[in-house]
Amino acid sequence: MEQLKTTFLYGEEHLTSSIALGLARGQIKGEISKKAKLKILESAQRVASIVDKGNIVYGINTGFGPLCNTKISREDTKILQTNILKSHSVGVGEPIEKEVAILMLILKIHALAKGFSGIALSTLERMLWHIENDIIPIVPSQGSVGASGDLAPLSHLFLPLIGLGKVEYDGKECSMKNLSKQLNVAPLTLGPKEGLALINGTQFIAAHAVKVVEKLKQALSHADIIGAMMIEGLQGSIKPFFAALHELRPFKGNQHVAGRIRTLLQGSEILEDHIDCERVQDPYSLRCMPQVHGASRNAWLHLKELLEIELNSVTDNPVIIDEELTISGGSFHGQPLAMALDYATLAASELGNISDRRIYLALEGNSEGVPKLLMDDTGINSGYMILQYTTAALASENKGLCFPASADSIPTSLGQEDHVSMGSISGRKALQVLNNVEKILAIELLTAAQAFEYRKPLKSGVLLDEIHKHVRTKVSFAEKDRVFADDIALAIEILKSGEITDLITKTMYANNLTWETLHRVEFETF
Repeated sequence: MEQLKTTFLYGEEHLTSSIALGLARGQIKGEISKKAKLKILESAQRVASIVDKGNIVYGINTGFGPLCNTKISREDTKILQTNILKSHSVGVGEPIEKEVAILMLILKIHALAKGFSGIALSTLERMLWHIENDIIPIVPSQGSVGASGDLAPLSHLFLPLIGLGKVEYDGKECSMKNLSKQLNVAPLTLGPKEGLALINGTQFIAAHAVKVVEKLKQALSHADIIGAMMIEGLQGSIKPFFAALHELRPFKGNQHVAGRIRTLLQGSEILEDHIDCERVQDPYSLRCMPQVHGASRNAWLHLKELLEIELNSVTDNPVIIDEELTISGGSFHGQPLAMALDYATLAASELGNISDRRIYLALEGNSEGVPKLLMDDTGINSGYMILQYTTAALASENKGLCFPASADSIPTSLGQEDHVSMGSISGRKALQVLNNVEKILAIELLTAAQAFEYRKPLKSGVLLDEIHKHVRTKVSFAEKDRVFADDIALAIEILKSGEITDLITKTMYANNLTWETLHRVEFETF
C-alpha cells in the first residue's frame, strides 16, 4: 500500500485503490478542489441552458431507457429526476458491507466532480456530508446487471439525498425520513439530469473491485509466506525458485514470486540439511508456486491497472462535453471491470486450489521426519485429516463460483439495453471466493506450522522462524485431537489482521534484509 496522503482533492487529483480505502477509513480527508468546483458549476449551467433552449437531450428532457423518445416538459424535468431514484430502487438481497457503500459514495463524488455530468455542487456537498457524519446508505446487494450503470444499487445509495431510503447511523438502521427530521436536514430537490447522473455509473462494480484488489493482494502475500513455510516443513527444494530459471521464462508474476520465496528461505538450516538428498523433484504444489502464484499475481496486476483507469473516469450518461456537445454513449458499461474481476476470481480460486494440494501433501506422511496426518499417535487420534476435508469443500465451492458472470447477458429495458456486463455479480463473486481462500490459507498455515515443528532443532531463516513463533503464540502444537475449529478461527484472525505480513516487514528491517524480487513497485503498490 502506498504512502497515504492526508487530504485528497476530488475531481482534480489521481485516485488509487489505496487512497479510496484511506478515504473510506477516515485516514484521509476528502475535499472538492476550487478548480473542480468551477467545472461543476459550469457543467450545471450547461444543463440549465439545454433546458432553457428546449434542446432534446437524453435524460434531461426525455424519458429513460425505452422512453428515450418521450419528451418531458420543462416544468416536469425536476420531477423526472426524483422519480428515477424512486422507480430504479428495486434492489434485493442482503445489504452490502458498510465500507463498500462508503466507497461507492467516494468513487461517485470523484467521477461527478470532474465536471462533465451536470450535477449541482450542493448535491456533491450533501454526499460529502453523509461520509463526514457517518450516515451511510443501506444498499441491497442484488439487482444490477452492470450496464446503463449500476442502476439499482446507486438508486438506493442516493435515496437519502431526497429524504427516502434507509441509512446506518450511530450503529443502527433507520429511515432517512425520520433522521432528516431529527437532524433538521432538509431533503434535496434535484435539478435536471441530477437523478440520472447519480445512478448512471459503475461505482458498485468499482467499489467491489477496490476491495478485491486489497484482499487479493493480501492473499497473494500470505500464499507465498505460508507456501514457503510448507517447503520447509516438507523439505522441498529451493532450486525451482532460482533466478536463472525464471530469466528463461520471464513472466513478471513468476519472477516476483520466485524472488519472494528465495528471500523467505534465506539462511535456512533446514534447506542446508537436505541439500544433497536423493529426491529428484518435488510435487507441483511446491515447485510450481512461481508459476501458479505468479499467474495470479499477473491477474491482480491486470485488475489493478484497469481499475485505476476506471476510478479516474467519467462513467455516467449522457456526458456534457461543452456548450455545443452532449454525447449519449456507453461509458456506463461495466464490461472492462467485469471481465477483469472474473479473471481475478479465477486467480483467487487457484490460490486456494494449490493451497489445498499442499495441505493434502503434508498429510500423506511421505516427507522424512513428518508423520502421516501430522501427528505421531494416530489411530486413536485422527490428526489433521479432517481439516483437509474443509479445504476441499471450500476449493470446490470456489470452482463453482468461477463461471464468468461477464459471459452472460440478458437484454433489459425492452431491448434498448440489449447487452449488459453482469459486472456487479463478478465483483460480489470475487469477494466471496477471496473469503473462502482466506479460510483455506488459514488451514494451510496451521498444517505448515505443524510440519515445521518436526524440523526442530533445525532452524529456518529468521523470517519464517519469526512467523512460526508468532503462530505459536496463538495456536499451540497439537499432540492429540482437539476441537480444530477453534484453531482455524484463530488462524483466520491472524490472516485477517495482516499481522504476519507486518511481522515480515518488521523482521526484515531489524535484520537489514531486502527482498530479492523483480517488478516490486508494480506488485507491492496499489
